[in-house]
This record gives sequence, C-alpha cells and structure tokens, in this order.
Amino acid sequence: MGGAVRRHCDIHGPHAAAQARREVHRLTQEALLAGDRVSPAEEDDAMIVVSELVTNAVRHAGGTCSLDLALRADGIDIDVSDGSPETPRPREPALLGEGGYGWGIVARLARDLSVRGGAHGKTIHAHVDPPR
Repeated sequence: MGGAVRRHCDIHGPHAAAQARREVHRLTQEALLAGDRVSPAEEDDAMIVVSELVTNAVRHAGGTCSLDLALRADGIDIDVSDGSPETPRPREPALLGEGGYGWGIVARLARDLSVRGGAHGKTIHAHVDPPR
C-alpha cells in the first residue's frame, strides 16, 4: 500500500449521508490513483457505516458533524465527530416506524467500534476491514 490516503469534511443538512458516501467514494478513487485498490465490498460496507453514523449525528446531535476517513493497509478508518456528549445506545428497532437499526448495522459491519468523549462532544470511530 502506498502513502496514507485521507479525507476530511464538515457535513450538515438534509443531504449529509449522501455527502458522506461521496467522500468514501472519493477516498477509494484517490487510493486507486495512488496505486491502491479498495474492493467494491469494502467500499460498500464503509458507505453503509458512514451513512448510519452521519445520519445519527445530524439527526441527534445538532445537525452538523465532521467526517474523517483514512485508508490503511488493513482497511478503512472512519471517525464521525459531533457536538453532543451523549453516547449512542442501541435501541429496539421500530417495527411500525423508523429507526433503531443503525447502531446494530454499524456494529455488524465494523470492528474497533468505539466512542471517545471530548470537551466539545464525541467522536465515534469504526474500522471497516477488507473482505476475506
């Protein structure tokens, strides 16, 4: 794997999840230009993880967040930071409504899932492995 490929952006508004997915795609394209290939399955998993994390940050933590992505030899690191000190909690999926599925999906697709609190909110870290 060549040099580190990273992306950072601040995200807000109703199209935040779509913007986050575009950032994952840009990361994989930059990696390809640097001579590293990210499999379609790994890119898809990373897109789902960022979609869920960014959607929750925008919905539950004030409408804005930042996204940091880093391609590593062992997969993709994803960090979503927002201004809320509240730690995400799994909840029962709503059978006749929306919500409750995201955290479980993220936990299934990512490893090293962690939440770090800070002076100005929290950062959720997830790592997506390449397929085996």
